[in-house]
Amino acid sequence: MTTDLETLQTRVFGAPNLVYVRPLARQELEDLPGEALDSVADAEALFVLSNAEGERLAIVEGRDAAFAAAKANQLNALSVH
Repeated sequence: MTTDLETLQTRVFGAPNLVYVRPLARQELEDLPGEALDSVADAEALFVLSNAEGERLAIVEGRDAAFAAAKANQLNALSVH
């Protein structure tokens, strides 16, 4: 049975043009291939863009760059802490 709250949650958080921006966790760095970090100046400045299900869509260096990437792809970005 789907509740009204679940329906609202899907409509609000699962919007197709909505992405979430959050810092890449330190333990997530270990999951990346070594060559993925070759051109990264500061691994601590990596941000993830993900969909409502938490699927990583992109990893971008810099918070501003993450929001710019979302905008360039006609997506609305929200910051997640």
